[in-house]
Amino acid sequence: MIGLLQRVSSASVVVDGATIGAIEAGLMVLVCAERHDSEQEADALLNKLLAYRVFADEAGKMNRSVTDTGGALLLVPQFTLAADTNSGTRPSFTPAAAPADGKRLFDYFLAQARLRHPKVECGQFGADMKVSLTNDGPVTFWLQTRPKIA
Repeated sequence: MIGLLQRVSSASVVVDGATIGAIEAGLMVLVCAERHDSEQEADALLNKLLAYRVFADEAGKMNRSVTDTGGALLLVPQFTLAADTNSGTRPSFTPAAAPADGKRLFDYFLAQARLRHPKVECGQFGADMKVSLTNDGPVTFWLQTRPKIA
């Protein structure tokens, strides 16, 4: 699974003119399931995401996680993160999970995040979303967990 996290001072998702998720300070995370991903990869990504130190401590160093700061999470499904862009001028989405698997894993990821973190908002799988954010820094990191394929 892939998580593109951005430290934000605010972020929101709008679908059909209505805001369906919004946060103040925290992390906006684009989440993508790839082929062969399972709940194990989702759990590993969530563990890393919740512990990833991207917020400043008293000395101004990135030593605090979203868990440490009590910041919010905005989780947004984004299958295009799995695009293969190595050839041609049009991306291939072959590496992405099939839509049903992608939705199942995103829903699982979201449910686990809500069990483990007090402030979680989300986008809508398969919707035409308008995502707005104010990236704080800017600070953006790519996190990826890969299945162990025998």
